[in-house]
Amino acid sequence: MSSPTMTHKLGAEALGTFWLVLGGVGTAVLAGEGVGTLGISLAFGLTVLTGAYAFGHVSGGHFNPAVTVGLATAKRFAWKDAPGYFAAQLVGAIVAGAVLYVIASGRDDFVAKGGFGTNGYGDRSPGGYSLGAVILTEIVLTAFFLYVIFGATAKRAAAGFAGLSIGLALTLIHLISIPVDGTSVNPARSIGVALFAGGDAIQQLWVFVLAPVIGAAIAGVSHALIVGDDT
Repeated sequence: MSSPTMTHKLGAEALGTFWLVLGGVGTAVLAGEGVGTLGISLAFGLTVLTGAYAFGHVSGGHFNPAVTVGLATAKRFAWKDAPGYFAAQLVGAIVAGAVLYVIASGRDDFVAKGGFGTNGYGDRSPGGYSLGAVILTEIVLTAFFLYVIFGATAKRAAAGFAGLSIGLALTLIHLISIPVDGTSVNPARSIGVALFAGGDAIQQLWVFVLAPVIGAAIAGVSHALIVGDDT
């Protein structure tokens, strides 16, 4: 069986990121009041779990620019391939945002501005958390998301369980941080819906691009130093 081409890998990344945004943010926007924080957290975890098993064997199942940065920083992924992955992830997220916007607009009382599953700090934080608290949350949780990914995909890890571990980790991350900022840990996820919400969602977007990337890079640099190299 031939190895997947770069075109196949980029297609898998776009589909996987589309699924993550549609499934996770879609649950928050369309069913949030019914399922609550637990339901939304599970939805994000399930999208990554199912996406990893569906597309991970093709592209590695990043579905997140921060994951790509972390893996490249840890020398588990080639930097030369990163721009293509970033582009595919953004395309998948934005198309998912557009599909979700059309679906949500089917309700007469739907308003995207100020909401639409976007992330925020200050008066846009679900719990009123400050900018500093949000930045720290995004850096720490993204770093630990990468630590789980590194461990779950290591040679010594139990074969076949990486998707489950990573999906459950993302579920836990959302349980912790939905009240803080709606949870990003993924620049593509944040961009994909902020473009349709506009206004303050876009003005605050820089936090949810920069902080996850910093957290991922920290994990990429420090993981092998802490627990050893097992690529």
